[in-house]
Amino acid sequence: MKGSCRLLLLASGLMFLAFAKAQTQRPNIVVILADDLGYGDVRSYNPQSKIPTPNLDKLAQEGLRFTDAHAPAAVCTPTRYALLTGRYPWRSRLKSGVLMPFEPPLIEAGRLTLPAMLKQQGYATAMFGKWHLGWDWPTTDGKPATVTPNGVSNVDCTKPIANGPLTRGFDYYFGVDVPNFAPYVFIENDRTLGIPTEISPSDDPNYNRPGPMLKGWDLVKILPTLAERAARYIETHAQAAQPFFLYFALTSPHYPVVPAPEFRGKSQAGLYGDFVVQTDAVVGAVMEALHRAGADQKTLVIFTSDNGPEAHPEIKIGAYDRIHRFQHASMAGWRGVKCDSWEGGHRVPFIARWPGQIPAGQANDSLIGHLDLMATIAALTGYALPAEAAPDSYNQLPALLENKPTHRDLLIYQAADGHLALRQGEWVFVDSSTCGGCAPEPGWFRQERGLDKGTGPGALYDLHTDPAQAKNLYAARPEKVRELKILLDKIRQAERSVPLKD
Repeated sequence: MKGSCRLLLLASGLMFLAFAKAQTQRPNIVVILADDLGYGDVRSYNPQSKIPTPNLDKLAQEGLRFTDAHAPAAVCTPTRYALLTGRYPWRSRLKSGVLMPFEPPLIEAGRLTLPAMLKQQGYATAMFGKWHLGWDWPTTDGKPATVTPNGVSNVDCTKPIANGPLTRGFDYYFGVDVPNFAPYVFIENDRTLGIPTEISPSDDPNYNRPGPMLKGWDLVKILPTLAERAARYIETHAQAAQPFFLYFALTSPHYPVVPAPEFRGKSQAGLYGDFVVQTDAVVGAVMEALHRAGADQKTLVIFTSDNGPEAHPEIKIGAYDRIHRFQHASMAGWRGVKCDSWEGGHRVPFIARWPGQIPAGQANDSLIGHLDLMATIAALTGYALPAEAAPDSYNQLPALLENKPTHRDLLIYQAADGHLALRQGEWVFVDSSTCGGCAPEPGWFRQERGLDKGTGPGALYDLHTDPAQAKNLYAARPEKVRELKILLDKIRQAERSVPLKD
């Protein structure tokens, strides 16, 4: 018996030492954020997916796959805000929707961000891809930046663009503000790469918002260019003594759905599926760059998506259409799509890989959110967050390193129209008159799945007995509605939802 106790104590001690060592290490950190990728698009999350995703499946085999992970919002701008600040997006000035072209910065000046935190600790910080968090654009007339319905703008692209990624913690930036927003041009640091002197073509449906465009601009080349630049950055910085943080905000599989020719026909889910195949290949290119540079063993890689799959008519064959045409459900068995407060709007893939530190080939079914990245990485790198920073971010390092249950028992989701939903345990309380968002559910979808319409003053679902959110219990469980409504209002009125001592 004594021998068994000694072995148990020894094992516990070794585990503690390993955990302490991981907390004091400074690995390279790569966060890859897909755009509009659904929970059911990835084979390791949905074996019935009609889209091959070998690189993401390999990432899951070599890392930890979270099955109850959520974006804080069902559209992109608020999710990006929360990921980089650890703060609920509805605490910002943006109460619904996303930023429109040429709007000013959403992340408040002076607010600590994830890259700024890492920069303070000696990290090189870089971002590639879609920013969509606002800039202070220079103009030719000194008036606020605008674009007319026919695409004419007063933005002056000969001058530096103020208050973008470089003022929010990044040393280097290369990307596009939004692939379907003007200006249609790459931006490096705080300047456009060339002057967009033309107007985007009005007869091309891939340009849904007219505006200034660089001559010869090719939407198909956006994603490959971003991938090549990110890989080059990794290979350049991997051998340095200074660790790096790379935030790769993909422009895919978001509209415009423009897979490169070599990826067309590679899925059984149409052009969208082919674009997901290309997205998977980009993840593979990042991992290959880490391997070539000898950095894959000392790099924490996190992959996730900013919200659920798109169903808007502008992408022609949306998430609901793909079910009928290709028998492919981008939201898997969940209800809802991008914009919705139903699970399909914000439950997303979330994979973490760090060889030798994060358990390989395992799954974690406890609640986690993009909000938690900041506090988790702060704990990993030994950084003491100031009291005003990351007010809604939980330290999930034990979940990552030991596959323990996460610290979360509640999370608030924001729909596109601004209404909120509170998740506590297996209960979901929707504080609105509807759960829907940008694209209404087709009648056949509700009929085939036996769903209610989700209408009324609000909704209440029990995910334990009703994971498809088919039955609204709002009228049947008024005491639970009151309880969760009080809790939601309390969190909304407070300045933070996470105790200062996590």
